[in-house]
Amino acid sequence: MTHRRGAYHRPHLRVLSDFQIERLYQATLTCLERTGVNMLNAEARKLLIEAGAKADGVCVRIPRGLIEETLEAAPRSFRLWHRPVGGGAEEGERRAIEVCATEVDRTNPDCVHFGPGLTTSYFLDPETGERRRARRGDPRASAVVCDALENLDYVMGLGLITDVEPSLAAVYEFAEMVTGTGKPMIPWAYSLEDLKQIYQIALAVAGDEESLRQRPFLALFVTSQAPLQHTDQRMATALWAAERGIPVVYLGGGSAGSTAPITGAGALVVSLAASLSGMAAVQLKSPGASVCIGGVPSAMDLRTARPSYGGPEMSLYSAAFSELSRYLGLPFMGTAGASESKMLDMQAAIESTVQVLFSGLSSTTLVHDAGFLDCADVGSLEMLVMIDEIIALARRVMRGIAVTEETLMLDLIDEVGPGGHFIATRETARRCRDEVWMPRLMDRTPWENWMANGRVTMLDQVRRRVRTILAEHEPPPLPEGAEGEIEAILEAARERVSA
Repeated sequence: MTHRRGAYHRPHLRVLSDFQIERLYQATLTCLERTGVNMLNAEARKLLIEAGAKADGVCVRIPRGLIEETLEAAPRSFRLWHRPVGGGAEEGERRAIEVCATEVDRTNPDCVHFGPGLTTSYFLDPETGERRRARRGDPRASAVVCDALENLDYVMGLGLITDVEPSLAAVYEFAEMVTGTGKPMIPWAYSLEDLKQIYQIALAVAGDEESLRQRPFLALFVTSQAPLQHTDQRMATALWAAERGIPVVYLGGGSAGSTAPITGAGALVVSLAASLSGMAAVQLKSPGASVCIGGVPSAMDLRTARPSYGGPEMSLYSAAFSELSRYLGLPFMGTAGASESKMLDMQAAIESTVQVLFSGLSSTTLVHDAGFLDCADVGSLEMLVMIDEIIALARRVMRGIAVTEETLMLDLIDEVGPGGHFIATRETARRCRDEVWMPRLMDRTPWENWMANGRVTMLDQVRRRVRTILAEHEPPPLPEGAEGEIEAILEAARERVSA
């Protein structure tokens, strides 16, 4: 008898055993109780102390019971919505991505969501190919490209703007993203003042606070300072956002061998301890707040002393971290689509493909840093386009093979019989596009056709796609009046910093 529950089985990757997961979690709780974390934010420190933590100056030692209580308060999933649009679009057309700790539907590869990163200092100019400082216009261009790419699900800024007042860079970045895409966005803020202005921009688009709370189209990206330290300003932004219903993505982390122990297990303990202590503070401030933990637990390259974004350790550790977070019932943000290469080449393709497959097969909830080159120091629109193709390929693998009475096709096999062929059957025509993945950029034509068509390489295809998107793609319009409100918010911000 065919059991329906066994008909669909999504391929998956398992790095840790159940025993290892529990051992790592218990070691993390011991670390938080015995070593503690530096909590430089006074409000968060007070919240933890009042809940039972012990403080020695700014160092807070957190009892395991407190972590477990706050884990119970944290939701297992939340939604990030596509932003409201103008131009007569119906509100019902808005979509959302589910940011969940468990695979709600194991037959659905779309439970893993991919997007770019936001920490690069440099940008590969899409026109000249030169490496230059990131500047105004780059976040919007990145958002437009992400908006057009089918397999990138949310947007981050990809580059740190350097040609504006530094304290306003994050605000400008979000303002540009919100005009360049209708997809969910994950900005960050250097300070609480930054976040307040980002929030005002979001309100200009959402219409009012209740609408934004009910359907948030942004989550705040927050990072701790490795190892085991929470900065004052970043924690302040996390608490403020959670209080207003803005989901928080809180990353711990550390580079094995420099800001974390050299072993994978030690790096995971430090990363998880930072994430969980940040999560605990947020939950104490706003019980039930939407929080996604995460990290980039890479290994230090022994020759350069830099984190190795292209090394296998990061993919391995990130997959393990994803398993830990799923065990704890928290969504997780990992990393994929990055490379140590300085340009779009074979190294970039190899490293990023491994990362995307590991992230997909380990069911990482949110996957960021697509488009990164040179140890997260260079952002590339061409890299984003190539990663979109890799994600499409990986999602076909993630979908697996459906084994049902219908897909076994015994009647068709009987009808065609030995020595026959299936190419002209109605079933083949009906199912071929669903069963067989077709690339958009990669070439499968015979040599003679490739030569006759101008010997177009994959890099040629990528560059052509970037140019076409930037020239032709129109992101969804903002609601009426929002653009003017955003410009007024930016003007007020400029006046504040120049006063």
